[in-house]
Amino acid sequence: MIIVFDLGGPLLAYGLLRSAGMSAVAALVISGVLPALGIAMGAMVDRRLDVLGVVVLAGLVVGTVLGLTTHNARLYLLDGSVPSALFAVGCLLSLRLRQPLIFRLAVEILGPDTPKGRDVIAAWRYPGFRRAFRIITVVWGAGYLVEAAVRVVIVETTSTGIALLCSKLLPYVFVLSLSAWTLVYGEHEKKKAERDATASQGTTTIMSTTTGAPPAPPGHRA
Repeated sequence: MIIVFDLGGPLLAYGLLRSAGMSAVAALVISGVLPALGIAMGAMVDRRLDVLGVVVLAGLVVGTVLGLTTHNARLYLLDGSVPSALFAVGCLLSLRLRQPLIFRLAVEILGPDTPKGRDVIAAWRYPGFRRAFRIITVVWGAGYLVEAAVRVVIVETTSTGIALLCSKLLPYVFVLSLSAWTLVYGEHEKKKAERDATASQGTTTIMSTTTGAPPAPPGHRA
């Protein structure tokens, strides 16, 4: 799905349309139909349209309108920075809420009615778990702000073809990098929580050993 609708398909369509003599804006708009079609098919299969799908579609619509009204290919290519910037702002603003955006997305992806989803929801009561998800949300928000800025720089400083290629590959570079960091950080926090739990259990055992039994009376022999 990703290769056909998000990467290879749009790039191939753009190249063929440009070779056929179509303008850059028209070729970009038509090639943008494939990602929208991929999102629609995913929504039909899952029987729901997720938040990220809505944001991406909004970016495609904004880019299409800008491209057709201004006939500027660079403005069309900036459509990818719209969902990235909106997602970044959403992450950072959600820190003011009871549960940050990344936690809510994790629950949605796992499924709130699945065993893993219920475990994640139940773990929210632990302060360390809440702190970890807030840190993850900050990092993802900052990361996507950087991604949006890099998109703008590439679009403004390179050719349309290179900008299109980069705009398709860049999101996957960032999401894979951020996902890898999240896995490493999550594993680190998990081990830290296990060490703290072991240390706490050891302290409880020592305290119960030293204070649990009354002292023997003077002259008493064991």
